[in-house]
Parts: sequence; structure tokens; C-alpha cells
Amino acid sequence: MSDTKGPAARKRRTTFSGGGGAASVKQANGTKVHDAGGKPPQSPAGVKAAAPEVSKKHASHNGNVGREETGKKQQQSRNSPRKQSSAVEDINDRLSCHVLQESLLSSASGYSNYRGILNWCVVMLVLSNARLFLENIIKYGILVDPIQVVSLFLKDPYSWPAACLIIASNLFILTALYVERRLAVGMISETTGRILHIFNLTFMLTFSSATVLSVTSMTPVGGVFSLGIYTVLFLKLYSYQDANRWCREIRQAKAKSLTRSYSCPDVQQSNGSAVHSLVSYPGNLTHRDMYYFVFAPTLCYQLNFPRSPRIRKRFLIRRLFEMLFLMQLLVGLIQQWMVPTIQNSMKPFREMDFSRMVERLLKLAVPNHLIWLIFFYWFFHSSMNVVAELLQFGDREFYRDWWNSETVTYFWANWNIPVHKWCLRHFYKPMLKRGTNKFLAQTAVFLVSAFFHEYLVSIPLKMFRLWAFMGMMAQVPLAWFVGRYLNGNYGNAAVWLSLIIGQPIAVLMYFHDYYVIHHGSTK
Repeated sequence: MSDTKGPAARKRRTTFSGGGGAASVKQANGTKVHDAGGKPPQSPAGVKAAAPEVSKKHASHNGNVGREETGKKQQQSRNSPRKQSSAVEDINDRLSCHVLQESLLSSASGYSNYRGILNWCVVMLVLSNARLFLENIIKYGILVDPIQVVSLFLKDPYSWPAACLIIASNLFILTALYVERRLAVGMISETTGRILHIFNLTFMLTFSSATVLSVTSMTPVGGVFSLGIYTVLFLKLYSYQDANRWCREIRQAKAKSLTRSYSCPDVQQSNGSAVHSLVSYPGNLTHRDMYYFVFAPTLCYQLNFPRSPRIRKRFLIRRLFEMLFLMQLLVGLIQQWMVPTIQNSMKPFREMDFSRMVERLLKLAVPNHLIWLIFFYWFFHSSMNVVAELLQFGDREFYRDWWNSETVTYFWANWNIPVHKWCLRHFYKPMLKRGTNKFLAQTAVFLVSAFFHEYLVSIPLKMFRLWAFMGMMAQVPLAWFVGRYLNGNYGNAAVWLSLIIGQPIAVLMYFHDYYVIHHGSTK
């Protein structure tokens, strides 16, 4: 072994060169020894023995270099602006408790959930009215008298003029039906039919008015009730003849040569458990169809009404309970609260004491407005839903959100939808088609409404003062003023103010005049 000489026995000077992921060993004779990952060149046995040692040194050197490079990268990442801002934001998110925002009651906040404030207003309203009611009980005692309610409708228990007048309305209903049947088959001309309808409608109003004025046993309440029925029938029969006339015009325009009736064949339409047949003109001219329309909670006639699939018994019972309870509540509030206030208001009106008149007016405004709101719910929600449920009448939109009215015209268009639809369909739009100006058409609608308001008040009271007529016509300039100068909440407040103050003024005017006429003097 000592005699063996060769490259393995010599001492060689080696150098390391590192780059990338591989290191090489440079020998003195210019050759390179590669680490793992590269294929080493053929070398003598001595070089192979030295290779593991060189690889270990090379690996440790690479580890040091990698740690240095990682430290440099971390130092650079700590010093980068993006990382610094992210760290600041993270600290702010953890420590901050303030954000950019508006106060809840500011309009810019967009907050709209005021249910708690609404509940507070209701509680305050109940408490304040409870105090007034208790004061009324202490001052006047219990004034509610159910027997007096019966006497409001009947003077003589053996004489029922209001009921007889309502039964007599069937004469006008059947007249309208038979005239339409004659028109459908061509037995009378369109002009003759139009004249007969006008005579029927005019005589219906005059006959009811003359009966109420001439029959001494007719009470004011009975007169209002019967004339209200006749007014509804007048609007219904007008719509009935109008809709059937449109059907004849459409039939003539199409000019279909059919040998059978224009009644639709028995097309069955299934709506849940109810099956209804569709009809077309003149198959609708039947007693069943006519009286369904007479009792339906609508003023506008059409051949096929939307029908609900079934009668909901629980819904019907709830509405019936509301009807009975609210009717008793209305009678009690009128007898206990409103009548004494009106009677105590006569002396200031007789003496023309302005300050006392205003005080009495404001005192009457609270019970009058509360009674009006209860009446609205009783009639337009409870009563009309009962009738609609029994008849399976599908269109239950009897009112819209009139309480959000920002203009007077919006209120009158949304608080009584059946009347609004009738005015729009049979009066307003036909006037526009004839070239009438919109403002004049709106004024004409208010004029017709004012006429019927006065008709329903003056004739039962048997006196003509035109307070209701003037009150309705005053809505025209009020609507113009509110629509032009008041917007948003101010307009809504103006609408509410006109409702709260306007009605008591008319009530006091009529009661004062009625009391003076029938009793000769005021207290």
C-alpha cells in the first residue's frame, strides 16, 4: 500500500463554487467534481473516496446561504409599504370603535323602521282618549241606550218605510235587465234603449227622494240608509248599461255570423274546489248574473268577475265578529261622546262666540275623527270582506294606502276604490276621450261627488244648506294648493288636517241648522 502512488495519494487543493441548486468541486488539475444531481465524470478511486466529504461541506454551505437569503427576503417584506399599510389597518380594525355614519333621525341615514315610535303614539293616543272618556263618564254618566238605536230607524214599530223603499228598488233593477234583453235581440233601437235607461235611473233617484221627503214616519237615519242603497244601485245600473252597450259595439265591430247565441259554450274554469263557467254577451243577461252584481262589493260591472276558490270559514267568522263589535262600538261612541259635545256647542254658535266655537270644534274633532276611522275599517274592511267572502268575489282591493297621501287627489283616489274605479271608468275617461281638459274633468268628478254627498245629507234631514256640497267643492282649490306648494310630509299633514277639522265643521253646521229648524231655538 505504501508503494502505491497515484492521484488518490496526492494532496490536492480544492475550491468550492456554488450556484443555483448544485455545487461543484474544482480540482487543481482543472477538472470538476459535481454533487448529487449531476453526473460525476469518471475519476480514479481516490477521488471517489473524497467525494462524500466534499458533499457534506457543500450541503452545509448551501444551508447557510439559504438561511441568509430567507432572512434578507423577510427583511425586505417587513420594509415594503404594502405590508406596512396592511399591518396598520389590522391594528386600526382591532382598536377602532368609530365609523363614518349619520344619526338615525337624519334624513340622510336612510333609516325607516319607526315601529317603536308608532307604538308609542298609539299608547299615548289610547291614554289621552281614555282620560277624555273617563271625564265624559263622570260628567254625563252612562248615555248608551240600545233601545234608542232602534228608534233612530223606526218611529212607529208598525211602519217600516225605509225597508219598503229598499224592497221597491227591485222594480228598477228588473227594468234595467229587461231593457238590456230587448237591446240584445234588436227589439228596440240603441236610442230608445238609451232613453229608457236614462228615465229609469232618473226616476229611481227622484222616487226615493220624494218618498223620504213625503213620508212622515221616515227617520233621518232610515232616510240616509235607504238613499245610500239607491245611490249604490244608481251607480251599479249605470255601469251595467254602459258595459252591455260596449259589448254590443264589440259584437257589431266583429260582425260574426253565428246562428246560435253569443253565450260562451260551457267552458269550465277550475279554481280549486270551485268551478265557474265563463259567459259572453248576451249570455250574461240573466237574473242570477244581475243579482250577483247587485250584491257584489263593486260598482263596476263586467261579464266575468274574478272568483275565489272557496269560502274561508275562519276568515269569515273573524270579519263577522269585527262587524258586530265595531258596530256596537260606533253606536256607543256616538251616544256617549259625540252627541253631548254637539249639544253643548249650540250656545257658542248662537252667541257667535268665536273662541268658544273654536274650542268646541277642536273638542268635537277628536271623537268625530276616531268614529270616522272606525267606520272606515268597519265598512271597507270588515263588511265588504264578509260580502265578498260569501259571494266568493275575488277582487278585494277596496282601499289603498290613503293614510300616506301627500296630495288631496291621491287621498280621494285611494280611500274608496270602488267609487274611484267607477268615476275613472264611466265618467273621467269618457270625458277625456271627448277632448275635455284634465282639470275640467277632475272638477266635474268632484262636482258629481259633491252632488251625491249633499243628496245623502240634505234630503234625509229635510233641509237644504249645501254645506256638504261646498265642502266637497272646496277640495278642488285645496288639492291645487297642496299639490303646488306642499310636498312630502307637509302635504300628508295638510291632508290629515283637512280630514280632522273639515268634517266636524260640516257636522256642527248641519246639526245647528237642524236643531234651529225643528226646535225653534238653541240652548
